Amino acid sequence: MRLGRLNHVGVATPSIEQSVAFYRDVMGAETIHEPFDMPTQGVRVCFVDAPNFQVELIEPLGENSPIHVFLVRNPAGGQHHMCYEVPDIHEAKAWFEGKGAKVLGEPRIGAHGTPIFFVHPKDMNGVLTEIMETPRGDH
Repeated sequence: MRLGRLNHVGVATPSIEQSVAFYRDVMGAETIHEPFDMPTQGVRVCFVDAPNFQVELIEPLGENSPIHVFLVRNPAGGQHHMCYEVPDIHEAKAWFEGKGAKVLGEPRIGAHGTPIFFVHPKDMNGVLTEIMETPRGDH
């Protein structure tokens, strides 16, 4: 297993619309994708392109969302996770588990349409880490 490309940094927000305005007007983002709902994960998502990665804005879809709990503790929002690409999601999961890391659930389809899983922050130097299979045709 090797550290892959940083795909995105997940940023929890109470309002995607306000965060989009910030990234557009203050940070100068030129490419901001349309927000979309992911009801199975309890979130609304919007990707903002940067030159070499994306910012994933994540807003809760109701009080049962894991992002809702994060925002209760951090009302202004903030960095939620970092996401790295791997060529094979199942090989990566086995590797992390072999190192004794706590993988949070089974691989599932993430916002990019590819398999993902999360690794608990206590096993990742304090950072909730998303592992994502590299999208086909991307590098």
